[in-house]
Amino acid sequence: MSTPVHPLEPLSADELRRAVAVLRSADRLSEAARFSCALPVEPDKATLRGGNGAAIERRVRLVGYDRELGASFDALISLSQDKLLDFSRVETGHAPISLADVARVSGITKADPRWQEAMRNRGIEDFDLVQIDPWPGGGFVPEGAPAGTRLMRAISFVHEDPDDNAYARPVEGLIAYVDLEREEVFRLDDHGVVPFPPEAGRYDAASVGPLRDDLRPVEITQPEGPSFEVDGHAIRWQKWQLRISLHPTHGLVLHDVCYEDEGRVRPILHRASLADMVVPYGDPSPMHAWKHVFDASEASIGHLANSLKLGCDCLGEIRYFDATFLGPKGEPFSVENAVCMHEEDYGVLWKHTNFYTQSTEVRRSRRLVISAIHTVGNYEYGFFWYLYLDGTIQMEVKLTGIVGVSAVAPGGGSDTAPLIAPQLASPVHQHLFCFRLDFELDGRENSVVEVNAEPLPRGPDNPNGTGFRSATTALTSEAGAKRDVDPGRSRYWKVLNPNVENRLGVPVAYKLLPQGSPTLLAARDSVFAQRAGFACHNLWVSAYDPAELGAAGDFTNLHPGGAGLPAYTAGDRPLENTDLVVWHTFGLTHSPRPEDWPVMPMEYCGFLLQPVGFFERNPALDVPPTGHCAT
Repeated sequence: MSTPVHPLEPLSADELRRAVAVLRSADRLSEAARFSCALPVEPDKATLRGGNGAAIERRVRLVGYDRELGASFDALISLSQDKLLDFSRVETGHAPISLADVARVSGITKADPRWQEAMRNRGIEDFDLVQIDPWPGGGFVPEGAPAGTRLMRAISFVHEDPDDNAYARPVEGLIAYVDLEREEVFRLDDHGVVPFPPEAGRYDAASVGPLRDDLRPVEITQPEGPSFEVDGHAIRWQKWQLRISLHPTHGLVLHDVCYEDEGRVRPILHRASLADMVVPYGDPSPMHAWKHVFDASEASIGHLANSLKLGCDCLGEIRYFDATFLGPKGEPFSVENAVCMHEEDYGVLWKHTNFYTQSTEVRRSRRLVISAIHTVGNYEYGFFWYLYLDGTIQMEVKLTGIVGVSAVAPGGGSDTAPLIAPQLASPVHQHLFCFRLDFELDGRENSVVEVNAEPLPRGPDNPNGTGFRSATTALTSEAGAKRDVDPGRSRYWKVLNPNVENRLGVPVAYKLLPQGSPTLLAARDSVFAQRAGFACHNLWVSAYDPAELGAAGDFTNLHPGGAGLPAYTAGDRPLENTDLVVWHTFGLTHSPRPEDWPVMPMEYCGFLLQPVGFFERNPALDVPPTGHCAT
C-alpha cells in the first residue's frame, strides 16, 4: 500500500505509469494510440470537505488519440483501486494536440512533393532550414477534408542558418492541410510567391550590437530566509493558506485559498485558474483569416511550461516547484522549476502624516509571487498570481515572444496587418483569457451583484447636480449574469455571502475589479464566436458543477462550437444564495508596432480580487514598521 496523499497534490510519475498500465491492461487501445494529456480528477467540494482528505480516492483521466481506431479516447482511472472506471470515444471534437502530433506534422509536410515544389519556386532547396509551425485545424473544415479526420494546418518559415530567427522569413501564401490519421497532406493552398523580407530578425546578445554598460547589479536578499512555509504543494505565507498545482490545460491553479483573520481561517476561493483562452486574428487574408487558436485546451499549455532560472525569470529567495506530465507514449516527463515562488517588495502599503502632530506612520507592502511561463510556438505567456498583505489577490498575465508575421511586397502593410519591419507585417489580433473563480466566501452559499457608479438626478437632494452614488444590481440567474466591462461607470462585480454579516450588518464580500478589457471583436455569428463563446462577455456566472471546468468545453480541438459557457448557462439556473462560479474574460487587442520586433517587450493584463467588508477594518494594520520607519 502506498502512503495516502492529499487529493489535491499533483499526480506523480509513478501514478501516471500505473494509470497507463491499468488502461493498457484493459485492452482498449491499439499500439498506435498516443496520449495527449493526463488530467487530474479533483474531488468535488462535498467530498473534499466530508472527511479525511488523504482517504479520498485518487482519479485521473487519460486523454489521447488512437489512429487505428480513428477516434479520440477519454479514460477514467482509479489510482486508489488500480481500476479502469470508464472508457469512451470522444464524439464531438478531438483530444488536444500532443507533442507527437507536432513532430509528425513537420515530417509529413516536408515529405509532400507539392510542398517541396512550392518551396523550390521560392528558391528554397535545403528543406532542413525550413521551420514548420503546426496550427490546430480550428472550426474551418476545408473542402475535401475526410470526415472526422484529425486535421492540422502547417505554415513555413526559413532559417538563414540553424540558429537565427526564422520568423523574419515567413513563407507567404503557402498552407498545408495535414491529415494525421492518414499521414498525408490532403490539400495544399498556394496563394502565390511573395519575396522574403530583406532583414534578419536576430535578437540574441551577440547580434544586436553594443550592449548597455551602465546597468549596475540589483541584488535581492533575505538574510533570515523567506517568510513562507511549504509542505508539498501546501503553502503558508503571512495569513494566507493555499495549495497550488500546474494543470495540463488550466496552467497554474490555486486551491483552497484561505486567510487567517483573528484566529479564524476563512475560505475565499475553492479553486482559481485559467479556464481557456483564444487568440483570434483580425487580418482577413488567406494566411490568417482562420487563426483562432485555443492555446490552453488545444495545445495543453501546462505541458509547455518553461524551466525557470534564477536571475532570469525570477529574482530573490526562490522556492521552485517541478511539474510532471504524461508524454505521448505513456511515459511521464518532468519540467524542473516549472513554478517559481518568492516574496517581492511592493512599495508603500499604507501611510499617513498627521499635519497637527507632525507624526508619520508608514508600512512597506510586499506580496507573494507564484508564477509560471509557457512557450506556445512563437509566443510566451507568463501567469503571475500575487497575494498581498491586505487580503488582495491579483492575476497578471504577461505576454512576450514573437508576433505573428506576413511577408508583404514593398509598400505593403494595412490597417489589419501593419508593417513592423521592411516588407514584414504583423496581423492585428487579440489575446482573450477566461479565468474560472470558484468562490467559497465564508461558506459555499454566495451571491453576485453588479456595482455601477451613476450620477444622481438633479433635484432638492442634489441641487448642484454634483451627486453620484454606487448603484447595486443583483445578478439573480445565469442569463442575466452575462455582463461586460464599462469603465465609464467604474463597473465591478461583487461576490458576497448573504448568510454572514460584518459588524456593520452588511454581507461579507470580495469584489472582482476588472481592467478596461475588450471582448471578442469577431462577428457573433462567426466561427470564432461559435467556438469561443466565452470571449463574447467579460463576466459569466454559473451554478457550481464540478464537471464544468473548461470555458469552451472539454474537447475544443476541431470542435464546431457551442460548448462551454454558452452550454453551461443555457438552463438559466438561479444564482442567489447558492454555490456558484464566476468566470472572467479579459485580455488585450494587439495592434503590432515596430517596437514589437524582433521580440516584443512585455504586455500586461489581468484583474484584482479585493475584500469589501470581508474584514472589520484594514487587515494590514498589524504589519510592523521596517527600517528607519520603526524609529
